[in-house]
This record gives sequence, C-alpha cells and structure tokens, in this order.
Amino acid sequence: MTASEIFEQIKRKKSFLCTGLDTDIGKLPEILLSEPDPVYSFNKAIVDATVSYTIAYKPNLAFYESNGEQGWRSLRKTVEYIRDNYPDVFLIADAKRGDIGNTSEMYAKTFFETLDFDAVTLSPYMGKDTVEPFLKFRNKWSVLLALTSNPSAKDFQYMDDGKGNYLFEKVLETSKSWGNLDNTMYVVGATKAEMLAKIRTIVPRHFLLVPGVGAQGGSLEDVAKYGMNSVCGLLVNSSRAILYANRTAKFAEAAANEAQKIQQEMERLLKNMKTSEYTDI
Repeated sequence: MTASEIFEQIKRKKSFLCTGLDTDIGKLPEILLSEPDPVYSFNKAIVDATVSYTIAYKPNLAFYESNGEQGWRSLRKTVEYIRDNYPDVFLIADAKRGDIGNTSEMYAKTFFETLDFDAVTLSPYMGKDTVEPFLKFRNKWSVLLALTSNPSAKDFQYMDDGKGNYLFEKVLETSKSWGNLDNTMYVVGATKAEMLAKIRTIVPRHFLLVPGVGAQGGSLEDVAKYGMNSVCGLLVNSSRAILYANRTAKFAEAAANEAQKIQQEMERLLKNMKTSEYTDI
C-alpha cells in the first residue's frame, strides 16, 4: 500500500483513525469466554463494528505472544479475517523489533510474508542495517520509533548534543534517507504533541503514527494542529478507549460508538485544513 492509497482511504472514510487491537484476554466480556477462541471472536466483532470509521488496525504483539501458541493462532486468524473481508485496511504489526541484519531478515519475512502485515514498528537505534531488510519488501512499511510518550523517554531520546539538538532529532535526520515516503513512517507519541512541530521541520512529508490519544491523555486537537501536513500525514491510534468502552454483551456497539466519535472529530479537523486536497470532504 502506497502513501497515496492511505490518503485515499483517509478521504473516503473522513478519518485517520488507527484502532489498536491490544486485546487482553483478562478484559474480555464474559459472554465471549466460552468461545473456542475468545480473542479472535472479540477482534472479529470489534473490526466489524469499527471498520467504517477506521483506516488501520494495529495489533500489539505482546498481547498475543503472552498467550503462547494460542495467541499466535488468534493473531493469524485476525489478520486473515481482515484481509479476506476488508482488503483495503492498513495492517500494522506493533512488534517494535530491531536486531542485526540476518535476524531482521527473518523478522521481515515473519511479518510481511508469513503474517501478511502492511507495516511493522521497529526500533532504529541499532542503525541502518537493522532496518534495511524490511525496506526491501515492495509496498511494505517500516514504522520507526522516533519520540515515544512513556515517562522514561527522557532518559535517552532527549539527550542533547550540546548544540540544542536532541537524540530523537538525530534519529529522524539520519533515518529519513534510508527509505522513502512510500515505505517509511515514524512513531510520535500524542502526549508529546507540541514536539510534532519540530518533528515536521525534519520530516515534513512522512506519515506519522501517533499513539496515546484517548486513555493515555493525548489531545487529538493538538496532534492535528502540530502534525498535519497537506495530505493529513497522520495515523492516530486509539486502543483501550475503543476496545473496552463496554464489557457487556454490547461491547461491539459501544466500540463502534467510540470509534465514530473519534472519526467525527477527525472529519472536523480535516475540513479545517486549508488545502485543496480536502475539497471533497
């Protein structure tokens, strides 16, 4: 999937919502626990309920790996269901991989061939050769961690080189030439929204994957203010606020309502953009 194809979805759905499938078996509605595969049943219902408002889904691998072999089965079935029923949806593996070249080659095969994701999140801190194997796959995306929203991000990402430049800026400057606008995007936490303006001076045209809106307290308004470019350039993730809006038999309906609320706010923000690309929104 190219950047222009992502943008076409944004225009069609009037949304730049990415729904995180951080499916915690301990938080599932009781009604699903008798199902043969409760995680898959939950994901399927959530996807069916929210796909009208969502352009991307992002399973967090930790929630599947923690369930062992069954977790991997649930993940594979979820990906296959989305591919079979909603082939235009962008699928991101939130795996945060990053290792030496030959190991990265195997990770790339795992996520792009075996599991058929469109994108995978990666740590770029071991350098270019750890990311290159992923960039060799046509129409697949490397989503590089740039600036995260966790409290300890300051331990390394805000290290100053003595000239007023942070380490995360060096990561952006160096890595932006590794790939191109159709295979590289960056993770930027929504709770650091004011830093998006600074980031946009370095990568003005790349897509940004922005977690932290909703349960983590990030402001969608601020993310759009500082991070939008002429083709939106944003995929804003919400996970818990959508997935666990209700834990009764009406969980899917509640998830749809929450996703629709976010989409409606996104539509408003898109309409406010002063760009010709959005005349049809």
